Amino acid sequence: MSAKPQSTTITLPRGALDLTYQTHNKNDNTYQLEDLLGFAQRINPKRAFLFVSKVLGRHIPVAPSIMRGAFTDLANLVPDNLPEPILVVGMAETAVGLSAGVHQALQTRYPDALLLNSTRHAQHNKDNDEALFTTFSEDHSHASQHLIYQSRDKNIQSQLLASRTLIMVDDEASTGNTCVNVVSALRHAGLSQLKQVHLTTLVDWSLNQEATDQEVTDNSDHISTRMPNIDFQRHHLLSGAWQWTDAPNPEPITMPVVDTTEAGSQPLGNTGNWGRFPTLDSTDGFDGYLERFQQAFAYFDDKPNFDKGKLPKRILVLGSNEFVWLPFLLAEWLEAKTKEVSQNSTVKFSALTRSPIALGGAIHTMLSFHDNYGLGMTNFVYNVEPKDWDLIVLCVETASDSVDSMWQGLDNVLVVGADL
Repeated sequence: MSAKPQSTTITLPRGALDLTYQTHNKNDNTYQLEDLLGFAQRINPKRAFLFVSKVLGRHIPVAPSIMRGAFTDLANLVPDNLPEPILVVGMAETAVGLSAGVHQALQTRYPDALLLNSTRHAQHNKDNDEALFTTFSEDHSHASQHLIYQSRDKNIQSQLLASRTLIMVDDEASTGNTCVNVVSALRHAGLSQLKQVHLTTLVDWSLNQEATDQEVTDNSDHISTRMPNIDFQRHHLLSGAWQWTDAPNPEPITMPVVDTTEAGSQPLGNTGNWGRFPTLDSTDGFDGYLERFQQAFAYFDDKPNFDKGKLPKRILVLGSNEFVWLPFLLAEWLEAKTKEVSQNSTVKFSALTRSPIALGGAIHTMLSFHDNYGLGMTNFVYNVEPKDWDLIVLCVETASDSVDSMWQGLDNVLVVGADL
């Protein structure tokens, strides 16, 4: 059941964003606009505005339990009795944790569903390059090119190629073009058996709208016609349409160089397979990473400012770029631990990102620093004041000493790396 459409205007330095939207009441959970989104200005000449999720744990720190609830509520919108095999695809970098959470929830009904995330980090090993499956473009993004890898496991690869249902997971859809690009690339790469595509997003802004006293309508014809012989469906917590109007004489902007799919000079450690390659088990690697955290925290716990043997009161876990799923599971583990001992603690999750965003709106603070991958690019973290946290657990998939000296110089930061 959908509520009556509402309208609002968001004013940003480079223009105005007019929104018409409606909430959806299904599975007894209704998310309002203010529950899901804030708004900010992109440092990007392609698109001047950004929808800033309040449940994703990317640009705004969020409690892991709130994130898990959104993952599960979104997964519950996907229908039963879908044609199998099922492939869940997530979009780097923002939605790779969301896709894993949706995939994990879906496995209660579809235990054999595969997870496969796109990546912007070229994958190598000591013997040879990993086998690239396909590429596609996200045209409006700050980093448009995406890579998708295949599996070395013959059974997993056979299941991938036999996929009949694709569940594409992203934080938001603005036009639907990226979905078409993904489906076209996968079909061209060999997924010839696809029968259904389900665009599954927290918020879908790619819907057309009729009069203001009618529902925002799901007019999928413009997407369906570009995906012949595919049954196309959408699932979302909130839907609507947007219209952008430039401000008079907006100031020109220069976007940092972040559009690369190079591997970087810092090698990736062994963190298992959480979706960069097709996988049935997105938690592969978590036990080892949890052990790394526990070992690192045992040393950190000896510092004089800490009450030995107890978790601090205010804990922030930070993932890094695409490496967010195992860090999220760690944050969730820490949140459960604090409740287990009836400890009045706050645990939240957020992440470092290559996405350049201007201060203002939903972005209150910004820290910039060198990336830990050795790509020579600037990374950012938003809405994080280090002094506000007793402990910041910075999780990276490179060696611990690969992080910028800014982090290494903070007494309350514990770096958990994937040291080789």
